[in-house]
Formats: sequence, C-alpha cells, structure tokens
Amino acid sequence: MSTGRQVRRIGRRELHSARAVASVIVAVTLIIVLVWVGTETVLSAFGQRPLLAAPWQMAEWAAGLAATTAPAVLVASGLLMALVGLVLILAGVLPGRRARHQLARDRATVIVDDAVIAAALSKVARQRGRLVPEQVTTTISARTITILIRPTSGIALDRDGIEKFVQAEAARYGLHPGPRLAVRVSEQGAVGV
Repeated sequence: MSTGRQVRRIGRRELHSARAVASVIVAVTLIIVLVWVGTETVLSAFGQRPLLAAPWQMAEWAAGLAATTAPAVLVASGLLMALVGLVLILAGVLPGRRARHQLARDRATVIVDDAVIAAALSKVARQRGRLVPEQVTTTISARTITILIRPTSGIALDRDGIEKFVQAEAARYGLHPGPRLAVRVSEQGAVGV
C-alpha cells in the first residue's frame, strides 16, 4: 500500500467515529431479549413456571393489545418504534463525524481538534483587531468556521482586514475538509474593554 493511501486511510479513520457503541448496544439488547424468550420457551416446554410470562401468555397479550389499549397509545408507541428504527438506520448509513480536521501534509497524518483550531484563529483575529479574548468567539463545524467579534463601542473595526488575515492563517493550515470562513461583527459592542 502506498504511503499516500495509508495517510488518507488513517486520516479518514481519525475524522469519522465508529459505530461500535451503537452496534454493541443493539446487539446486547437483542441478545438479552432472545435469551429471555428462549428461556421462557424451554421452561414452558418442560412444564415449569415462567420467569415473567409463558410464550402462550405473551402471544395472548400481543393479540389482545389492539382491543385493550387506547388508539392514541398505540399510535404513539408505533411512532416511537419507527423513530428508534430511523435513528438506528441513519446511524448505520450516515458518516459519523468527530470534531476534528486534518492538516494537509504529504508524509504524515496530522489530526487537530476543532477547539485547538478555533483558539488559534480567535487569537489571530484578536491580535489583528487589537481586541481582548472576551470579544472574539470562534465556532467550527465540518464545513464552516464562524468568527463572531464584539467590537469595542465607539472604536472602528477593520472587519475586512481581520477576515483576510484569518483567511490567510486558515489557508496556511491546509485544513481538510476545507471549511468556509465567515467573520461576523456583532451589533452590540463591548463597553469599556
């Protein structure tokens, strides 16, 4: 396997979360239910007392459920089961994303947490705008970096200059996937900072 392919594979593994936790929870739940039903069946076959309910009691309960339960409860429980099923399907199909980005490097994979990138870009914006830490907030998602600046009241702020400076710094990192950067200036300024 070439070094480039290995680096990409390792980077993808570190950027996307595994489905192991969800898989284990579903598997353990199914195993417990199946072992319980199997135990009840074996106990019933040998004429022993059931742990909770014999298979024929479970079948009678399920058959009479529609007649003894309010329609609203049946609809709500059906919707709840459909929602759980949809969540499980989406968890299995959609890629899980960790709060990390990959830096562009040729021979190694460098994975950086989004909080570290946010702190670095906030510092750059603060330095360029001559602001204090409380005036700059940076949030990062998979595709966007948003920097919110609260300027000091009465002092002009060079938003375009800050944005260009931060853009250059983000471009220097070579983030993958490459997020779109937006600098927003708050309507409310900071008083006496």
